[in-house]
Amino acid sequence: MGQEDQAKKEIDQFIVDEIDSVPHLEALLLLWNSRPKRWSPDEMSKAIYISPEQTQSILQDLQNRKLASNDSGRFFYESNLGRDRIVDSLDRTYRREVVRVSTMIHSKASPAVRAFARAFRLKKD
Repeated sequence: MGQEDQAKKEIDQFIVDEIDSVPHLEALLLLWNSRPKRWSPDEMSKAIYISPEQTQSILQDLQNRKLASNDSGRFFYESNLGRDRIVDSLDRTYRREVVRVSTMIHSKASPAVRAFARAFRLKKD
């Protein structure tokens, strides 16, 4: 498998494991592209065109997954060397392949089903 194929597989797996919806992806990439800016849920909701309540839930989920951090109610992308490369590649991939990435996200099981399954996933120590 070539390096490009491996990178695509890694990005696809990240989407399957970490991204529940297109607004999740949009919020993550907005945090990534605007770093070190800190966003309130209201500001983010206006930028990604969803309600502040939905945005709060998405930002909290990104924080729970360690994809975002929160400082006094303002969310931001906190750099992680192991993940930065994947998020950068995801950003470039989404710009080039918006339909493929969006379709992949929409074809996944519902977030509630995936959250239930995650609760039973065995963790490696």
